[in-house]
Amino acid sequence: MKNLSFIGAGYVGLCNGVGFTILGYKVTVVDIDEEKVRIINSGLSPIYEEGLEKSLKDVLNSGLFKATTIIQDAIDNSEVTFLCVQTPQRSNGSIDLKYVIKAAKEIGKCLRNKNWHLVVIKSTVVPSTTEEKIIPILEKYSGKSVGEDFGVCNSPEFLSEGDALNNFFNPDRIIIGEYDEKSGNLLEEVYSCFDKKIPRLIVDMKTAEMIKYASNAFIGMKISFANEIGNISKLLGIDGRKVMDGVGLDHRFSRYFNQPGLGFGGPCIKKDILALINEARSRGYDSRILKNIIEINNMQTDILLQLIKIKIRDNKFKTVGILGLSYKENVSDIRGSSSIKIISELNNMNVNILAYDPKVEENMRKLFPKIDYKLSGQEVIDNSDLIIILTKWMEFSELNYTNKSVIDGKGVISKEKCKEYEGICW
Repeated sequence: MKNLSFIGAGYVGLCNGVGFTILGYKVTVVDIDEEKVRIINSGLSPIYEEGLEKSLKDVLNSGLFKATTIIQDAIDNSEVTFLCVQTPQRSNGSIDLKYVIKAAKEIGKCLRNKNWHLVVIKSTVVPSTTEEKIIPILEKYSGKSVGEDFGVCNSPEFLSEGDALNNFFNPDRIIIGEYDEKSGNLLEEVYSCFDKKIPRLIVDMKTAEMIKYASNAFIGMKISFANEIGNISKLLGIDGRKVMDGVGLDHRFSRYFNQPGLGFGGPCIKKDILALINEARSRGYDSRILKNIIEINNMQTDILLQLIKIKIRDNKFKTVGILGLSYKENVSDIRGSSSIKIISELNNMNVNILAYDPKVEENMRKLFPKIDYKLSGQEVIDNSDLIIILTKWMEFSELNYTNKSVIDGKGVISKEKCKEYEGICW
């Protein structure tokens, strides 16, 4: 069994597809976006991820990887199909399953004339979704019975944008949520290419789905806890970063996601916490801890905005420079980025805005076409009265901030590097 298919050529599908090809599988990635498929087959990555484009070119040259818009061809030529489409957030916090449902219907149709085939759900879905919604769709559109004619597992992904390929090859754990033993055993066989020392946990599908949500909620809780301590520390004249460095040295904790600052952004953590809040509410439970995580996280951007407004008002600054537009370093993703809210507010304050980010200018231009985008961070610094650092790109720490006023949302530089310095939790 050496043939895999991935439905969805987004972050999860593309990174997993490339990764499994490197590990020796023949992989077909499917996407409905013809332009994205063309770009991938030309050896270009539609997303920025360290090492991904080189790896993509390597697997294309090997002849073991291809992208297509034809789902039937992909499933006919594979034994295992991973469903990796997005689950965007609705306005009420719940997840929108329209892409999952559409993909499940298409997979079901393709299973009609296939012998036993395994379908693995990697899309993030709330507990019970695979069992109560996806499997009935697969059965209806295939005319077959789960367990007898095809297998199903839920196996959540834990890729972190900016370090996705390293996460793929060196996962902290492998979770297999099995419908039945036959399904789980086959997925275990697929994962046999990974180091045997990596912990493997075999659970039911609902538990696997919940592990994903609980993991992201815990990350969010660590970040919001660090920010709460950081906010209090600053009021006491203490550097919150040093406090949380000391806390993180305790062997019961870790230093990951433990640094105070602007809080979390991106497409996953907030969405997943809100989905879990919504699911709990629908079952009569009010999750106060999860709601507080979101409230504290949202508050961090408001605190930074207040610092910016005071600095502009007191110094009558007219030109503001933004360093960093992506939601975190080493990614080209602006989803959930604090820069969006901050730039929106600055647009109402009668100031000129200069901006630079190594990877996301094109994406940001669609939202804010009137901003003056510069070719380097130093150009932004040299032509601005006030510098605001929103992303922890390594290159920002090496720039010259002499005689400049800086508000640092990520702890990128020290106060000695500039004339005036303010941090959000220090």
